Amino acid sequence: MLQPTNMQADRSFRRCLIGGTFDRFHSGHQLLIQTALRQADFIEVHVTNDEMAMSKSGWIQSLDDRMESLLGWLSENAHLRYEVHVLNDVHGPAPTHRTADSIVATVETIPRCHQINEQRYENGLPPLSILEAPHLNDELGGILSSSRIRRGLIDREGHPWIPPSYEGKVLRMPSILDDEFKTPMGELYEGPEDAPEVALSAMLEALPTTHGSLVAVGDVTVKGLMEMGILPDVAFVDGQTKREALEESLQVRKEDFPLRKSISNPPGQLTPALLEAVRWSFEQDEPVLIDVDGEEDLAPMFVLATAPLGTIVVYGQPRKGVVMRILDLEAKHRARNLLVHFEAEQ
Repeated sequence: MLQPTNMQADRSFRRCLIGGTFDRFHSGHQLLIQTALRQADFIEVHVTNDEMAMSKSGWIQSLDDRMESLLGWLSENAHLRYEVHVLNDVHGPAPTHRTADSIVATVETIPRCHQINEQRYENGLPPLSILEAPHLNDELGGILSSSRIRRGLIDREGHPWIPPSYEGKVLRMPSILDDEFKTPMGELYEGPEDAPEVALSAMLEALPTTHGSLVAVGDVTVKGLMEMGILPDVAFVDGQTKREALEESLQVRKEDFPLRKSISNPPGQLTPALLEAVRWSFEQDEPVLIDVDGEEDLAPMFVLATAPLGTIVVYGQPRKGVVMRILDLEAKHRARNLLVHFEAEQ
């Protein structure tokens, strides 16, 4: 993670402008701001309003949340050398700003800075010096960005959610995690076991209007949703409940899913085949059924670790009801913290 800088000398500029969405405030954002702080006495940060931000993606944080993260970092690292404003149009105040003398940008946004300077020329103002901030690469080899965080690939520091040392290995759940997995990983909706539609109905009522893919884990949960007219975007079944084979009349109609994949995943394990199937399922444009020979109970671990933010994960909680989790960074952190306790085959 970047360390704060506190340079006092060799600043060439008086006031530097910074614009951005600052969604899931991350190390790349810090580097952008630090580039300006090193070279200017004072910075103005302009944060994209909700209307413009939401036009980029439905999973961008609200302006209030983005502001809170940004201001928290600035208060500790910018030492009263900053102002923060809301950005209500693409160029903001830069074309007419009379006291700014510089603007910070990454290589992708430099063309926009040149457009701003053309407008400043037309307005009789001197051009802004363009300070180019370098990119940070994440551990998967991509550029650390909010979009890659929203896609569920990395955390705010650029670390992957599944440790690279676990790739391609069978992971075995240790017994010390038994109690941990009895704790719901989301909101529990209670209902009797012989009437799953009770809990599922309560869960559906709480479902946000805007959400990502709906992932259902377990035959009873998947079949219950289908009987209520909802075909999950991704479904995991193993033909069992409580490790006993289901009667044919209680099994999921697999043919209702346009795409199907069969894999092997023994009980108490997470296999490379399961991880590959999870990743594959989120690349598809049609509903997917993953038919597991063995057990699918641990599938939510790989789903939480790999799926995009905003994904809805639903699974049954024995003798209690169903659990729904709207995937956020907190859920990904918990999944990774549990995964690192799994025993990887050597």
